[in-house]
Amino acid sequence: MATHRLDASPETVHWGYFDAALKPQVTVDSGDTVAISAVSGMVGHLPKPESGLTVPPELAAIHQKVQPKLGGPHILTGPVAVRGAKAGQVLEVRIKAVELHQNWGYNTIRPLAGALPHDFAQMRHIHIPLDKQRMTGKLPWGLDIELKPFFGIMAVAPPAAWGMINSPPPRKNGGNLDNKELVAGTTLYLPIFTDGALFSCGDGHGVQGDGEVCITAIETGLVGTFELIVRPDMTLEWPMAETPTHVMTMAFDPDLDDCVVIALRDMIKLICARTGISREDAYTLCSLAADLRVTQVVNGAKGIHVMLEKKFLVRGK
Repeated sequence: MATHRLDASPETVHWGYFDAALKPQVTVDSGDTVAISAVSGMVGHLPKPESGLTVPPELAAIHQKVQPKLGGPHILTGPVAVRGAKAGQVLEVRIKAVELHQNWGYNTIRPLAGALPHDFAQMRHIHIPLDKQRMTGKLPWGLDIELKPFFGIMAVAPPAAWGMINSPPPRKNGGNLDNKELVAGTTLYLPIFTDGALFSCGDGHGVQGDGEVCITAIETGLVGTFELIVRPDMTLEWPMAETPTHVMTMAFDPDLDDCVVIALRDMIKLICARTGISREDAYTLCSLAADLRVTQVVNGAKGIHVMLEKKFLVRGK
Protein backbone atom coordinates (compact mmCIF):
# COMPACT_ATOMS: atom_id res chain seq x y z
CA MET A 1 0.00 0.00 0.00
CA ALA A 2 1.18 3.53 -0.78
CA THR A 3 2.07 6.30 1.66
CA HIS A 4 1.10 9.92 0.96
CA ARG A 5 1.80 13.30 2.58
CA LEU A 6 -0.54 16.29 2.78
CA ASP A 7 0.75 19.42 4.52
CA ALA A 8 -1.26 22.41 5.65
CA SER A 9 -0.90 25.38 3.30
CA PRO A 10 -3.12 28.15 1.91
CA GLU A 11 -3.97 25.79 -0.95
CA THR A 12 -4.79 22.69 1.11
CA VAL A 13 -6.92 23.98 4.02
CA HIS A 14 -10.55 24.93 4.51
CA TRP A 15 -11.10 27.25 7.45
CA GLY A 16 -14.16 26.97 9.65
CA TYR A 17 -16.44 24.77 7.57
CA PHE A 18 -17.18 21.47 5.83
CA ASP A 19 -18.73 21.09 2.39
CA ALA A 20 -19.30 18.04 0.17
CA ALA A 21 -18.41 20.27 -2.80
CA LEU A 22 -14.77 20.67 -1.69
CA LYS A 23 -12.29 19.30 -4.21
CA PRO A 24 -9.93 16.62 -2.87
CA GLN A 25 -6.33 17.66 -2.26
CA VAL A 26 -5.12 14.10 -2.74
CA THR A 27 -6.78 10.84 -3.77
CA VAL A 28 -5.67 7.54 -2.22
CA ASP A 29 -6.60 3.87 -2.49
CA SER A 30 -8.34 2.04 0.32
CA GLY A 31 -5.61 0.77 2.65
CA ASP A 32 -3.18 3.57 1.84
CA THR A 33 -1.56 5.64 4.56
CA VAL A 34 -1.55 9.43 4.57
CA ALA A 35 0.42 11.75 6.86
CA ILE A 36 -1.40 15.06 7.37
CA SER A 37 -0.09 18.17 9.08
CA ALA A 38 -2.51 20.64 10.65
CA VAL A 39 -2.09 24.07 12.20
CA SER A 40 -4.21 25.94 14.71
CA GLY A 41 -4.89 29.49 15.80
CA MET A 42 -6.26 32.84 14.70
CA VAL A 43 -3.96 35.84 14.24
CA GLY A 44 -4.57 36.94 17.83
CA HIS A 45 -3.54 33.52 19.13
CA LEU A 46 0.07 33.74 17.96
CA PRO A 47 2.97 34.26 20.39
CA LYS A 48 5.27 37.26 20.10
CA PRO A 49 8.62 36.76 18.32
CA GLU A 50 10.52 37.50 21.54
CA SER A 51 8.79 34.60 23.33
CA GLY A 52 11.08 31.99 21.78
CA LEU A 53 8.04 30.07 20.54
CA THR A 54 8.08 29.21 16.84
CA VAL A 55 5.12 29.94 14.56
CA PRO A 56 4.97 27.51 11.63
CA PRO A 57 5.47 29.53 8.41
CA GLU A 58 2.44 27.85 6.82
CA LEU A 59 0.21 29.22 9.60
CA ALA A 60 1.33 32.78 8.86
CA ALA A 61 0.76 32.18 5.13
CA ILE A 62 -2.74 30.83 5.77
CA HIS A 63 -3.58 33.91 7.81
CA GLN A 64 -2.52 36.10 4.88
CA LYS A 65 -4.27 34.20 2.09
CA VAL A 66 -7.26 32.26 3.48
CA GLN A 67 -10.49 33.70 4.85
CA PRO A 68 -12.44 31.79 7.52
CA LYS A 69 -16.06 31.01 6.71
CA LEU A 70 -19.22 30.67 8.81
CA GLY A 71 -17.44 31.77 11.97
CA GLY A 72 -15.71 28.43 12.59
CA PRO A 73 -12.25 28.82 14.16
CA HIS A 74 -10.79 25.52 12.93
CA ILE A 75 -8.19 25.37 10.15
CA LEU A 76 -8.74 21.96 8.54
CA THR A 77 -6.36 20.16 6.19
CA GLY A 78 -7.92 18.22 3.32
CA PRO A 79 -10.02 16.71 2.08
CA VAL A 80 -8.53 13.36 1.16
CA ALA A 81 -10.61 11.27 -1.26
CA VAL A 82 -10.55 7.48 -1.02
CA ARG A 83 -11.12 5.62 -4.28
CA GLY A 84 -14.14 3.36 -4.23
CA ALA A 85 -15.72 4.90 -1.14
CA LYS A 86 -19.48 5.18 -1.58
CA ALA A 87 -22.19 6.92 0.38
CA GLY A 88 -23.72 4.46 2.84
CA GLN A 89 -20.42 2.69 3.53
CA VAL A 90 -18.02 3.35 6.42
CA LEU A 91 -14.53 4.85 6.48
CA GLU A 92 -12.20 3.09 8.91
CA VAL A 93 -9.55 5.56 10.11
CA ARG A 94 -6.65 3.82 11.81
CA ILE A 95 -4.76 6.47 13.76
CA LYS A 96 -1.18 5.24 13.44
CA ALA A 97 0.67 8.23 14.94
CA VAL A 98 0.01 11.73 16.30
CA GLU A 99 3.04 14.02 16.73
CA LEU A 100 3.58 17.61 17.78
CA HIS A 101 4.07 20.08 14.92
CA GLN A 102 5.21 23.08 16.99
CA ASN A 103 6.68 23.94 20.40
CA TRP A 104 3.67 25.73 21.89
CA GLY A 105 -0.05 25.64 22.26
CA TYR A 106 -2.64 28.02 23.60
CA ASN A 107 -5.68 28.02 25.86
CA THR A 108 -8.46 30.60 25.88
CA ILE A 109 -11.25 31.47 28.31
CA ARG A 110 -13.98 33.54 26.68
CA PRO A 111 -16.94 35.26 28.38
CA LEU A 112 -20.36 33.84 27.41
CA ALA A 113 -18.76 30.57 26.30
CA GLY A 114 -17.78 27.24 27.80
CA ALA A 115 -19.43 25.23 30.56
CA LEU A 116 -19.54 28.29 32.88
CA PRO A 117 -20.44 31.10 30.46
CA HIS A 118 -21.27 33.68 33.13
CA ASP A 119 -18.54 32.91 35.69
CA PHE A 120 -15.59 34.58 33.93
CA ALA A 121 -16.11 38.16 32.80
CA GLN A 122 -12.74 38.70 31.11
CA MET A 123 -11.08 37.10 28.11
CA ARG A 124 -7.89 35.20 28.99
CA HIS A 125 -5.45 33.86 26.42
CA ILE A 126 -2.26 32.03 27.43
CA HIS A 127 0.57 30.36 25.54
CA ILE A 128 1.82 27.01 26.83
CA PRO A 129 5.36 25.87 25.89
CA LEU A 130 5.49 22.23 24.77
CA ASP A 131 8.48 19.95 25.32
CA LYS A 132 8.51 17.32 22.56
CA GLN A 133 11.23 15.24 24.22
CA ARG A 134 9.50 15.01 27.59
CA MET A 135 5.98 15.25 26.06
CA THR A 136 4.91 17.81 28.64
CA GLY A 137 3.40 21.29 28.61
CA LYS A 138 4.45 24.00 31.10
CA LEU A 139 1.40 25.73 32.61
CA PRO A 140 1.69 29.34 33.86
CA TRP A 141 1.75 28.38 37.55
CA GLY A 142 4.66 25.98 37.00
CA LEU A 143 2.84 22.67 36.61
CA ASP A 144 4.14 20.25 33.98
CA ILE A 145 1.19 18.41 32.41
CA GLU A 146 1.66 15.21 30.43
CA LEU A 147 0.73 15.56 26.76
CA LYS A 148 -1.64 13.08 25.12
CA PRO A 149 -2.11 14.56 21.64
CA PHE A 150 -5.12 13.90 19.44
CA PHE A 151 -7.08 15.61 16.68
CA GLY A 152 -10.20 17.34 17.95
CA ILE A 153 -11.59 17.20 14.42
CA MET A 154 -11.64 14.17 12.14
CA ALA A 155 -14.45 14.08 9.62
CA VAL A 156 -15.75 12.95 6.28
CA ALA A 157 -17.78 15.29 4.10
CA PRO A 158 -21.38 15.94 5.15
CA PRO A 159 -24.30 15.07 2.85
CA ALA A 160 -24.35 17.35 -0.18
CA ALA A 161 -27.86 18.51 0.74
CA TRP A 162 -26.49 20.12 3.91
CA GLY A 163 -24.45 22.56 1.85
CA MET A 164 -21.67 24.43 3.64
CA ILE A 165 -21.79 23.85 7.42
CA ASN A 166 -19.70 25.41 10.18
CA SER A 167 -17.06 23.40 12.00
CA PRO A 168 -17.80 23.76 15.76
CA PRO A 169 -20.67 21.28 16.33
CA PRO A 170 -19.88 17.57 15.99
CA ARG A 171 -22.28 15.74 13.70
CA LYS A 172 -22.93 12.32 12.20
CA ASN A 173 -20.07 12.85 9.74
CA GLY A 174 -17.69 13.35 12.67
CA GLY A 175 -16.15 16.80 12.88
CA ASN A 176 -15.39 18.50 16.17
CA LEU A 177 -15.58 15.32 18.25
CA ASP A 178 -13.09 16.55 20.89
CA ASN A 179 -12.84 12.97 22.15
CA LYS A 180 -9.64 12.58 24.13
CA GLU A 181 -9.65 8.78 23.60
CA LEU A 182 -8.82 9.17 19.89
CA VAL A 183 -5.06 9.04 20.33
CA ALA A 184 -2.53 7.04 18.30
CA GLY A 185 -3.44 3.36 18.31
CA THR A 186 -7.17 4.02 18.14
CA THR A 187 -9.46 3.34 15.17
CA LEU A 188 -12.31 5.70 14.30
CA TYR A 189 -15.24 4.61 12.13
CA LEU A 190 -17.13 7.31 10.24
CA PRO A 191 -20.34 6.84 8.21
CA ILE A 192 -19.77 8.01 4.62
CA PHE A 193 -22.27 10.47 3.14
CA THR A 194 -20.46 11.50 -0.07
CA ASP A 195 -18.68 9.32 -2.63
CA GLY A 196 -14.94 9.45 -2.00
CA ALA A 197 -15.53 10.00 1.74
CA LEU A 198 -13.46 13.25 1.68
CA PHE A 199 -11.58 13.00 4.98
CA SER A 200 -10.27 16.15 6.72
CA CYS A 201 -8.65 16.77 10.09
CA GLY A 202 -7.46 19.59 12.32
CA ASP A 203 -8.02 21.20 15.72
CA GLY A 204 -4.93 19.60 17.25
CA HIS A 205 -5.01 19.15 21.02
CA GLY A 206 -1.92 18.59 23.15
CA VAL A 207 -4.06 17.32 26.02
CA GLN A 208 -7.70 17.69 27.10
CA GLY A 209 -9.94 16.54 29.91
CA ASP A 210 -13.37 15.04 29.29
CA GLY A 211 -15.72 18.00 28.94
CA GLU A 212 -13.21 20.56 27.55
CA VAL A 213 -15.02 22.86 29.98
CA CYS A 214 -13.39 26.26 29.27
CA ILE A 215 -14.00 25.72 25.50
CA THR A 216 -10.34 25.07 24.58
CA ALA A 217 -7.77 22.36 25.31
CA ILE A 218 -4.07 22.92 24.67
CA GLU A 219 -4.71 23.98 21.08
CA THR A 220 -1.72 23.24 18.86
CA GLY A 221 -0.47 21.99 15.52
CA LEU A 222 -0.09 18.25 14.96
CA VAL A 223 1.00 15.76 12.33
CA GLY A 224 -1.19 12.67 12.10
CA THR A 225 -0.58 9.44 10.23
CA PHE A 226 -3.79 7.69 9.17
CA GLU A 227 -4.52 4.44 7.37
CA LEU A 228 -7.79 4.90 5.48
CA ILE A 229 -9.85 1.81 4.71
CA VAL A 230 -13.24 1.64 2.99
CA ARG A 231 -15.61 -0.74 4.76
CA PRO A 232 -18.45 -1.76 2.38
CA ASP A 233 -19.39 -4.46 4.92
CA MET A 234 -20.35 -1.92 7.58
CA THR A 235 -23.18 0.59 8.06
CA LEU A 236 -23.29 3.23 10.78
CA GLU A 237 -25.55 6.11 11.70
CA TRP A 238 -23.12 7.69 14.19
CA PRO A 239 -19.32 7.54 14.55
CA MET A 240 -17.84 4.81 16.71
CA ALA A 241 -14.30 3.85 17.70
CA GLU A 242 -12.09 1.13 19.09
CA THR A 243 -9.08 1.53 21.33
CA PRO A 244 -6.69 -1.39 21.92
CA THR A 245 -8.82 -2.35 24.94
CA HIS A 246 -12.32 -0.86 24.44
CA VAL A 247 -15.15 -0.41 21.98
CA MET A 248 -16.78 3.02 21.98
CA THR A 249 -20.06 4.46 20.70
CA MET A 250 -20.63 8.20 20.37
CA ALA A 251 -23.52 10.63 20.04
CA PHE A 252 -23.93 14.42 19.81
CA ASP A 253 -26.91 16.63 20.62
CA PRO A 254 -27.59 19.90 22.47
CA ASP A 255 -29.23 17.75 25.18
CA LEU A 256 -26.87 15.41 27.04
CA ASP A 257 -29.80 13.16 27.96
CA ASP A 258 -30.51 12.59 24.27
CA CYS A 259 -26.80 11.84 23.71
CA VAL A 260 -26.96 9.16 26.40
CA VAL A 261 -29.96 7.49 24.75
CA ILE A 262 -28.39 7.43 21.29
CA ALA A 263 -24.93 6.25 22.37
CA LEU A 264 -26.31 3.63 24.76
CA ARG A 265 -28.67 2.18 22.16
CA ASP A 266 -25.77 1.94 19.72
CA MET A 267 -23.64 0.15 22.31
CA ILE A 268 -26.45 -2.36 22.89
CA LYS A 269 -26.62 -2.96 19.12
CA LEU A 270 -22.84 -3.42 18.98
CA ILE A 271 -22.85 -5.90 21.86
CA CYS A 272 -25.67 -7.93 20.33
CA ALA A 273 -23.97 -8.02 16.93
CA ARG A 274 -20.63 -9.20 18.32
CA THR A 275 -21.85 -11.62 20.99
CA GLY A 276 -25.23 -12.87 19.84
CA ILE A 277 -26.77 -12.23 23.27
CA SER A 278 -30.22 -10.67 23.70
CA ARG A 279 -30.90 -6.94 23.97
CA GLU A 280 -31.91 -7.49 27.59
CA ASP A 281 -28.59 -9.20 28.34
CA ALA A 282 -26.71 -6.45 26.53
CA TYR A 283 -28.55 -3.78 28.53
CA THR A 284 -27.61 -5.58 31.74
CA LEU A 285 -23.97 -5.80 30.62
CA CYS A 286 -23.93 -2.04 29.94
CA SER A 287 -25.22 -1.38 33.45
CA LEU A 288 -22.54 -3.61 34.97
CA ALA A 289 -19.50 -2.84 32.84
CA ALA A 290 -19.93 0.09 30.41
CA ASP A 291 -18.87 3.64 31.26
CA LEU A 292 -20.80 6.68 30.01
CA ARG A 293 -18.45 9.63 29.67
CA VAL A 294 -19.10 13.25 28.81
CA THR A 295 -16.99 13.96 25.72
CA GLN A 296 -17.43 17.74 25.69
CA VAL A 297 -20.10 20.28 26.68
CA VAL A 298 -18.94 23.38 24.80
CA ASN A 299 -19.55 22.90 21.06
CA GLY A 300 -23.28 23.54 20.73
CA ALA A 301 -23.92 19.84 20.21
CA LYS A 302 -22.63 18.17 23.38
CA GLY A 303 -21.16 14.67 23.37
CA ILE A 304 -21.40 11.37 25.20
CA HIS A 305 -19.21 8.34 24.53
CA VAL A 306 -19.93 4.90 25.96
CA MET A 307 -16.90 2.66 26.55
CA LEU A 308 -16.89 -1.10 27.11
CA GLU A 309 -13.84 -3.31 27.53
CA LYS A 310 -13.46 -5.76 24.68
CA LYS A 311 -12.97 -8.64 27.12
CA PHE A 312 -16.73 -8.54 27.76
CA LEU A 313 -17.59 -9.20 24.10
CA VAL A 314 -17.87 -12.95 24.55
CA ARG A 315 -20.18 -15.02 22.35
CA GLY A 316 -23.29 -16.21 24.15
CA LYS A 317 -23.98 -19.92 24.63
